[in-house]
Amino acid sequence: MALNAKTDPNYVPKRINGRFAPGWSGNPGGSLEATRRSFNKDFLLALAADFKKHGAAAIEKVRKTQPAAYMKICALLVPREMQIERSSTIKQMTDEQIEEAIAAIQAMLDAQAGEAAKVIEGEAEVVPSLPAPARPTKAS
Repeated sequence: MALNAKTDPNYVPKRINGRFAPGWSGNPGGSLEATRRSFNKDFLLALAADFKKHGAAAIEKVRKTQPAAYMKICALLVPREMQIERSSTIKQMTDEQIEEAIAAIQAMLDAQAGEAAKVIEGEAEVVPSLPAPARPTKAS
């Protein structure tokens, strides 16, 4: 026998005048998108918590025991396509600007060579030699 207002005083109908009664959902299964988002969120939170506990050890274990899998994971983290835009600033420079840039580079190279010459011209310090360490003998 079905429960209804006549047989059960605690019965609340699902619909009242074509509307859902308070506490009754029009979609008891829920939204598929909301369910997916909720599942993804719960899964990612659990994965993050597990990774905080065991992540470094797991990575180290994979690196030692399965280097190919480790490298594959590393490769998957790198973007497949990397677009590099080159700007041709040298082609846009005037002859005077190029000559100034060459002069600046030459000045930097001369300064580095001067510093290297100072190091080379230094005097060596005499350090007394130490006796060679004794080699251990084999005990029979």
